[in-house]
Amino acid sequence: MIKIIGIIVVFGSVLAGFVLSGGKIASIIQPFEVLIIGGAAMGAFLQANPSSTFMQVFKKSLAMFGSRFTKTLYLDVLKMLYEVLNKSRREGMMAIEADIEDPASSPIFSNYPAILKDERMTEFVCDYLRIMTTGNMAPHEFEGLFDMELTSLKEDLDHPAHAVTSVADGLPGFGIVAAVLGIVVTMAMLGEAEQAALGQHVGAALVGTFLGILAAYGFFGPLATSLAHDAKEELNLYEAIKATLVASASGMPPSLAVEFGRKVLFGGHRPTFAELEQAVRGG
Repeated sequence: MIKIIGIIVVFGSVLAGFVLSGGKIASIIQPFEVLIIGGAAMGAFLQANPSSTFMQVFKKSLAMFGSRFTKTLYLDVLKMLYEVLNKSRREGMMAIEADIEDPASSPIFSNYPAILKDERMTEFVCDYLRIMTTGNMAPHEFEGLFDMELTSLKEDLDHPAHAVTSVADGLPGFGIVAAVLGIVVTMAMLGEAEQAALGQHVGAALVGTFLGILAAYGFFGPLATSLAHDAKEELNLYEAIKATLVASASGMPPSLAVEFGRKVLFGGHRPTFAELEQAVRGG
């Protein structure tokens, strides 16, 4: 919701200031300038990134308008880990083999549809639980494996933000391209068109610069920053999962292992000790 408000504020303040200073909205509606800037930016984006990046950016950009990482999700992840670890502690590690081989049919995982919907997170958890069932890896080796995967995961999560940042950096330049092309058209009309028509074409050309700068700093720059924040929060959740499972592999009881995970979470939506304890006992 706050992001929608931000977009409205950018649009509203720019347009209101323009109109109040005597400008006319119709004069900045230049579809051909938008075509040049938008098309060039899209083409550059497609050249610079793998094909999968477009869908990643598109899906994550839509998700920016909601709240992906909430206290409810954090509690669900920690509670799910507690239930799995508690079952393995009571019945033995092999007792969770069916749960991790087919999470969708697991009586534990199926209670958390938001986690199951995230295939990468589900696979991440199950892979490390599967390693724990072998019992052949020391805790420090287990933690080292986590660190190596989280390093590559960070690169993957950061890529959409970097891709959008590159687009934001290029938009002012594409705005200048649109403006120059507009001036070229205007110069070709010298001696043929009336002064008023020439003024309109010069104004249309300048709109290209305006749109490029506004899109870069008013929308795509903030979107890139928002995607970067989202990546940090997602990685932080994986780090909490790591802390929980490493603590369990080191011999900590499930109730204490999930507390290790809770402490890793960022403070913005981190549940309190009492909230986690209540959630675990409620399960």
